Amino acid sequence: MIYPENFESKIGFTTIRKILKEFCLSGLGQSLAQEISFSNKASEVNEWQSQVREFRRLLTEREDWPMSDFFDVREAVTRARMQGVHLEEEELFHIARSLITIQCMVDILTREEDTAENEKDGDKGMEAWGKNHPYPALYRLADGVATFPKIINRIQQVLDKFGHIRDNATPELLRIRRELARMEGSVSRTLYSILRTAQSEGVVDKDVAPTLRDGRLVIPVLPGLKRKISGIIHDESATGKTVYVEPTEVVEANNKIRELESEERHEVIRILTEVTNQIRPVVREMLDSYHFLATIDLIGAKAKLADKFQAFEPKVSPTPVIDWIRARHPLLEQRLATSADHSSYESTKIVPLEITLTAEKHILLISGPNAGGKSVCLKTVGLLQYMLQCGLPVPIDPNSKCGCFDDIMIDIGDEQSLENDLSTYSSHLLNMKNMMKQANHRTLILIDEFGTGTEPQIGGAIAESVLGQFCKKGAWGVITTHYQNLKHFAEDHLGVVNGAMLYDRHEMRPLFQLAIGRPGSSFAIEIARKIGLPEEVITEASEIVGSDYIQSDKYLQDIVRDKRYWENKRQNIHQREKQLEQTMTKYATGLEEVEKERKEILRKAKEEAQQILKESNKRIENAIREIREKDAEKEETKRIRQQLKEFENEVNDIEAKAKDDAIAKKIEQIKSRKERHKQNKKNKAEREQKAAEKLRNAVNKKTEADKNRPLQKGDRVKMRGANTVGIIENIDNKTAMVIFGEMRTKVKTDRLIAISDTEAIAADSKPQTKAEQMADRITNYGISKETRKTIDSRKKNFHQDLDVRGLRGDEALNAVQYFIDDAILMGMQRVRILHGKGNGILRQLIRQYLSTVPNVVGYQDEHVQFGGAGITVVDF
Repeated sequence: MIYPENFESKIGFTTIRKILKEFCLSGLGQSLAQEISFSNKASEVNEWQSQVREFRRLLTEREDWPMSDFFDVREAVTRARMQGVHLEEEELFHIARSLITIQCMVDILTREEDTAENEKDGDKGMEAWGKNHPYPALYRLADGVATFPKIINRIQQVLDKFGHIRDNATPELLRIRRELARMEGSVSRTLYSILRTAQSEGVVDKDVAPTLRDGRLVIPVLPGLKRKISGIIHDESATGKTVYVEPTEVVEANNKIRELESEERHEVIRILTEVTNQIRPVVREMLDSYHFLATIDLIGAKAKLADKFQAFEPKVSPTPVIDWIRARHPLLEQRLATSADHSSYESTKIVPLEITLTAEKHILLISGPNAGGKSVCLKTVGLLQYMLQCGLPVPIDPNSKCGCFDDIMIDIGDEQSLENDLSTYSSHLLNMKNMMKQANHRTLILIDEFGTGTEPQIGGAIAESVLGQFCKKGAWGVITTHYQNLKHFAEDHLGVVNGAMLYDRHEMRPLFQLAIGRPGSSFAIEIARKIGLPEEVITEASEIVGSDYIQSDKYLQDIVRDKRYWENKRQNIHQREKQLEQTMTKYATGLEEVEKERKEILRKAKEEAQQILKESNKRIENAIREIREKDAEKEETKRIRQQLKEFENEVNDIEAKAKDDAIAKKIEQIKSRKERHKQNKKNKAEREQKAAEKLRNAVNKKTEADKNRPLQKGDRVKMRGANTVGIIENIDNKTAMVIFGEMRTKVKTDRLIAISDTEAIAADSKPQTKAEQMADRITNYGISKETRKTIDSRKKNFHQDLDVRGLRGDEALNAVQYFIDDAILMGMQRVRILHGKGNGILRQLIRQYLSTVPNVVGYQDEHVQFGGAGITVVDF
């Protein structure tokens, strides 16, 4: 069900349909474009989307695809059903050309490159070809479409390339036309002979030529001289100053021409009737073929629409779901682009929306300031979902997920009705009644400014009750509102989620970005002040509504800001944890490989040792034999054997000892690494928890008197010109020992500034720069004296200028990356990169990289006196 009846005009689909019809090549496609409608069958929608997806690919892959001769001749073909009726030359000409187009399309979509196997396997071969076809959806569309090569050939035999009946269409027609040409030539010669004689006698002016009246050649003559030429007067001019005489000598010849023309016309009609008779038995099949041509025309128009809107053909799930990435309202995007083309100022670009509705959170309640984009967001959902289920491509990211709904119902705008005696609020209530009656778990409901139109308190109560009914029925929806009670309802009920259109309080402008998961503020006071409403009025309004409401709105804005910051923090930590896990997995894999290699080395070493041992045994036995032969003492023999035994034991202990030492060492390293990782995670969690507790409990602010009192032990301070917060450990005269993080340093008291707890929390929660993060990382993990010495040395030797002239692009870029990292580590504020002018390629590569570095706040050419475009100055 689509509700209400003017749904398409409310969401702008009538404009989409108009554009689609303009892209059609003929009335064939336009008639289907006018008839496209909403479908709740996912299989049907997926088939439509597949057709467009394959057609766009086909246009890029096949240069022989026909894109002309789309003629709508269905009326003429239908008329051919009647006996005794013949089609005219032009109609047959258009039929032949369009049938050739259909035949070419069907051949491309259904004929395999090598049809030998299909011919052998028969129906099984064609079925397999259909499954493996490069364009399966278009193949299914073309499969079974009839073509008419015999009719095409017959029409081409009868008509020439200009669509006229050929002279040799039949022998009789050829005879008639030859006789007609001979007679016309004879009449022309006779007439000109008579005309020259009349001109020489002065009866006719010299510049007069024969003319045609009622299909007969005549001579123009003055009324007073008409008796001078013997013949029949056929006509006279409107002024009466000229009469047209047919000389007696050509009357019989003209009569013969008229007879031949009649015979020619009868023969042409006979030929056209004969061709029409060939068409009559296949009219139904031919109409089906033209319906195929109309469908192809419509698919081509959809492909052009996709190119115009940069749209995508997604796969649709049978169950409802909306998980859209970078969704854009196509009409708004085109309007903004058009205004940018016709204006000297850069127009605001459309901000893509990230919209997610799932079975767990199926109703999105959007709040935020007026003119912040709430209604545009709602219309975007309605228009894109309707376009999707009408089989049109939609402007979303290809990674988006789309589902199928049975009903789409919308309540937007003023629906006053004088005829039905309905006020604005009454019309809204009527819409709510119809929506509640129809709503189910496959219904998408779109409501703009929910509950408005009556007294706010009762209007909000009714809206909350209606929203509860939608939740019970499991309906899906996108609803915009300003009511606080509905925001609280979303927080307290499953299935409903708050969303906010973001607003920049500093620049006082909407950001048109949807953030799901939190309610939005209306920023009424701020917007009124920006517009220029008198401050007296704003102050009085604030007093009327109460300071608690104003403060709660500010607290809501602060909470949203802080939540956004901590959410980013959490995502960064999660990402780093994943990177750390990947690194640990990589090291573990490497350790296993090293262990395998170690075992292999020990095995080979053992084999070599055993070989050496065998050789040693042989040598020792030989030595013993020589000793015995020489009657040596037994003690010497025992000693030699004992040394041999000890050598053997040492060789056997090599593998066990090496293995035990290595394994113990690796296990100790892994345990130590895991303990450090666990402790770091614990420390980070504790720091974040403490910061959050401080943020919630920071309600008491220090007064100016507290700030001006002398510094004391335990005060929070920061150095002038720096943002790092420290705590005073003790004070000795004008020197204080301050703890910054895990570092202690002596600072003169006149360089310290006392700060409040709130300022300290804000400083702690402020995102760190890359250099600060690196410094914290060094402090947390600890560094050796040698590392600190190396860093200090690099600081002393660091130069603020880098010369990459003469280097290749990759070499220069590598040098710039190391240079920028060192500059950030050293805390530099500005550096210079000398790259030269040349063709500007090196300059472009370097600036593309600088644009990706978060710490770089700007870069520009050096002053023209110091190098100009050949040097890039980088600010951090």
